[in-house]
Amino acid sequence: MSLLSNVLRRVLEAITIGILVALAVVVVSAVTARYVFNSSFVWYDEVASVMLAWLTFYGAGLAALRRRHLGFPGLVLSLPLRARFIVFLLGEAVVIASFVAVGYAGWFILQIMGSDTLISLPIPLAVTQSVVPIGAALFVIGTLLSSPAAWATLRDGRSSEDEEIEEEIARAERGG
Repeated sequence: MSLLSNVLRRVLEAITIGILVALAVVVVSAVTARYVFNSSFVWYDEVASVMLAWLTFYGAGLAALRRRHLGFPGLVLSLPLRARFIVFLLGEAVVIASFVAVGYAGWFILQIMGSDTLISLPIPLAVTQSVVPIGAALFVIGTLLSSPAAWATLRDGRSSEDEEIEEEIARAERGG
């Protein structure tokens, strides 16, 4: 994995962990306020929904970079090498085109709704909804950065599942 891939992986891990911890704090605080103090936060539902969307999009970028998203490596491995290469390239092109379309749509929507704010807090939708084009761009970047290693693995007749199993075995043998 390249230096850029490693740096991006660490940044995305930190972001997703940070969002997950913040979401847990918001949820626990809201539950505590509701059941202990018999009051509720008017902003809770909206903020928790936004944070869940952020977690989803940043997590998807991390999954793309680590090649941990859905795939069919067994099916692709069953093909001859030339067909495997064509299917791999076609799959990469479809994924990239799909997320470019999602990113464009997210950017387009930001232009329309960007000056509006959340209902419960004075936070611009440009902030909350920016995760769509950013997340789509991160998914495309993660796919492009991980494609060479993914192809090398498939070319050698191995799958991402094989690599994941080997990583977990090595982690278990190290005791961590």
